[in-house]
Formats: sequence, C-alpha cells, structure tokens
Amino acid sequence: MPEPLSHALLTPEAMPQSRIPGSMESARRYLALWLPFLSTDRVQRRMPPHLTARPDDLPLVLVEKLRGALRIAALNRAAAVNALKIGMSLADARAIVPDIRVGDIDPEADKRLTSGAAAACEMFTPLVAIDGADGLLLDITGCAHLFGGEEELLLRARRRLEALGLTARAAIAGTPDSARAFVRFTRIGVVESGGEEGPARALPVTALGRDAQTTIALTRAGLKTLGDLADRPSHLLSSRFGEGLVATLRRILGYEDIRITPLRPPPEVMAERHFPEPLLAMESLLGVLEKLAGDLMTTLEKRGAGGRAYEASFFRADGAVRRITLETAQGTRDVPRLMRLIGLKIEALADPLDPGFGFDALRLTVIRSEPLHAVQRTLAGGETAQDETRAVADLVDRLVARFGRENVRRFIARDTHDPVLAGGTVPCLSEAASAPWPAPDPGQPPLRPLTLFTHPQWIEVMAEVPDSPPLRFRWRRVLHEVTRAEGPERVAPEWWREGASAPATRDYYRVEDANGHRFWIFREGLYEDSNARPRWFLHGLFA
Repeated sequence: MPEPLSHALLTPEAMPQSRIPGSMESARRYLALWLPFLSTDRVQRRMPPHLTARPDDLPLVLVEKLRGALRIAALNRAAAVNALKIGMSLADARAIVPDIRVGDIDPEADKRLTSGAAAACEMFTPLVAIDGADGLLLDITGCAHLFGGEEELLLRARRRLEALGLTARAAIAGTPDSARAFVRFTRIGVVESGGEEGPARALPVTALGRDAQTTIALTRAGLKTLGDLADRPSHLLSSRFGEGLVATLRRILGYEDIRITPLRPPPEVMAERHFPEPLLAMESLLGVLEKLAGDLMTTLEKRGAGGRAYEASFFRADGAVRRITLETAQGTRDVPRLMRLIGLKIEALADPLDPGFGFDALRLTVIRSEPLHAVQRTLAGGETAQDETRAVADLVDRLVARFGRENVRRFIARDTHDPVLAGGTVPCLSEAASAPWPAPDPGQPPLRPLTLFTHPQWIEVMAEVPDSPPLRFRWRRVLHEVTRAEGPERVAPEWWREGASAPATRDYYRVEDANGHRFWIFREGLYEDSNARPRWFLHGLFA
C-alpha cells in the first residue's frame, strides 16, 4: 500500500476564527475557482472524441430565446476568440462565423455539473460554496500545507476540475470577495495575506458586481478603478450608491471577511489522507480508513464523546466522489465496530464502490456526536444493563447498515386521541420521541384493541338510534348477534393540527357477539347531521 502523501486531523476549533488585515497573525484564506466556459464545457464533454480533439478550433454557442429571437447565452473559447459575445443574436453570430455549432442552453444541467465540481473540490477542504452560476469558493484555512503550499493547492484544484472536462481559473486571497475579484478580472494566482489592497486598487469598477446602471454612473463620474473609489470618502459613496457598494469595496480590498456558507455543514471532527498514487485495492482502502478511525476515536475520547453519525468520503482520481454515511443507535468510539459497519454498508451498496482509476484521497468525519462516559463494571466482572442495551444497539446498527435506515423501525406512541394516529413506526435511528403509552386500568379489559385494520372495513348494522350500540351486524357475509356492548367513545376530528384532514365524527363501541368474539366498531357521522347518512365500520379485533 502506498505511503500517504499527507495526513490531517482537523477540528473546527483548530482553525483561526478572525482576520486582521495587514497583520502578521494567522488569517483565513480562500480559494476562488471560476468556470468561464461551464455550459459549453458540459456540451463538449459529450461530443465524440474526433470533435473534441481540437476544441479551440471549433466555435460553439448555446442559445436561448429572448424577445422573440435566439440569442447567445454561453460560448466556448473558440467562439470568444472570433468576436462572438453573450447576448448577440444567432443571426449576427452566423454572419461572423458561418460554420458555428449551436446548442440549447440547459441551466439545470449546468447546476448539476457545478454541484459535481463542488463535490470534487471537497477533497481539499470540507468548506466549499457555490459562487453564482459558474464559480466556487473554498475556505482553505489550515489546509494548504497538506498539498505543498498554496501554489501547489491552486494547481491541484485546477487539474481536478480539468479532469472533469472543465476550464478553470483560480486565485487565492484573504477574503471571499477579493479572491472572486482577482480570479475574474486579473491573472494573479496567490495574494499574500493582508496584501489584497495593492492589486485590488487596479481592478475595474465592474469587479464590484453592481448592476449596469451603477457601473455606468461610476464610470461617467471618472471612477474607473477600485482605487478611485477607495480614495473617495465612504459616506459620499454610500449616500449616492448605497451602503452595499461600500461594504463590497471593503471586502475586495481585504478589510472585511464575511466568510462563506458551505454547501454541507462542517464536520465535528475530520481525518483524511491523500496519496501520491491512486489506490485501487479495497483492502488498502479499508486499512487506511481503519487508521483514520483510530485518529477520530482518540480525539473523541479526549472530548468524552462518542460518534453517532459518521461519513466516509472516497475521492476518485477522475473527480467523482462516493460517500458512505453511517448512523449508530448509541455513541461509539469502538474502531472494530465502526469498521464492521462500513464493511456491511459497502457490501449492501446497490451501486458498487468502483475505484475506476483509483482513489487519491480518503476522508472520515464525525457528523454528529454525543457525550459518552466509561461503563462501570460489576465487581465480579459480569454483564450490566448497559451491556444489554449496547448489544441491542449493535444489532440495530448491523441491520441498518445491511438493510437501510428506513427499513429498520421502532414503535412510538403519539399524543393524540385519534386511534388512527395514536401509534406508528419511525426509523430506529430517528430522533423522534415517543409519547407515554397509556397504562391499562387494573382488572379491566383494554379500551382499544392491539390489532387495527389498516383501512376500516364497512359493515351492515342494525341499531337503535340516535346513540345506541348495534344489535347485530354483517361482516364478510357473516351475521353476528351482539350480546354485550360498551360505548360510545366519541372521537372528533383534530381540526387544530396543521394540514390535518377533517373526517366525520366517530362513535366507537366495544361489542361481543354470541360466540364470545370481541370487535371494535364505530359509526361515522351523526344522525342529526343531514348532510350525509352515517355509516358503520369495523376497525379492530380484541384478542
């Protein structure tokens, strides 16, 4: 098994939480990735090899219908070199480039591709956000040393997106806004921490991302660069163009960091390894995961916690990402137990874990944890109630890993008087709490049967009105003579519950026939209600 290129055990508290521009203190760092030809790159990935061998020589545009005409919504590099522009009509584009290739824009497919690119970049940091329709932002604070520095990290991020068939540009700076501005308006790769103001002053005012009207107004006022704006009193700018423009200016200049909102919540604890050569053998992958699990458990033990939810991420060399999520019934720091569950999960995958050209990074994270304390053993070393509970939890974990979370369920009681809603099942690992089960009266028969029909069955009934129990009823073509009856128990609709339906009022009776069989019968509707005639149903059977 190849030696790991890098190994990291990171926790959120290990990362710096503030930034002081211009200081030598530890600061946050952001990597911005721009995909200028995202839509056309997606189309070219599906083209035959003989057409994509020299894409720069083959102009391609994607069009959409606007104001009754087909206009260019996206183009590739070759089309841009031939003076084609976004918003140009297709007729004008054909006049310039007669043999242009044309396709339809597909925003939903672009969104899926951007999400896939974001997942591929999570091998560098778990804090990844989508920036507009064609960009990504990564919080790489404390991660660059794992890849040989920021320059090497930038190159590896570009290569990873190129493996997906995407043209990418990248820049690193101390705030998300400055990194975004540098990647879209300059050729600068890495800006030193606290040094954003110098290069940012030369950026055009379009880097602010304001609307066209604001940009034209700034240009006509002689304010063509961010430096021109920075030299003006901020209160004058905010009074004329709004506080948002001034705030964006400060962020691009590096004096304010608003952080990014990652697509996925950051894990509580994370351990990962990167490899100089991709791994193919499943035995090697599991061996690495076991070592990562040991690192995680050591950290959890120091915290006095145990993991309730784990996620293993497999980053493939071609940019594909596979994830396996595990939940446990109780917090655990048991490495062998966790590895058994991972093995069962991998075996139960409907889509096998295909290594392709190999995995070049593995990550194991704790998504959720809870306090976990040492178990007090008996003096004789025997089993305790906690051991029995742990055995049941281990069984639940193995069943969930093999059959899926939704297929292993437990019973719960709900706080309602409606018998249809009073009981139900939820996944065993669900956090849903059960209401107290009603205690039976000592020496009395149960008020409700344990067995209910999924759908109450219609019966023919002869009864006195208005509130008398049935005298006889016919169910499944068999006539039952009622000898004893108790009731009614009236159940009204729960009108106060949001989204609840409004069934008719039901009167329930416990009845016993001449053969000693007991039934739970209800009448739906009231005789004094003239809108509908009441009907009778059999809802359950008593043992």
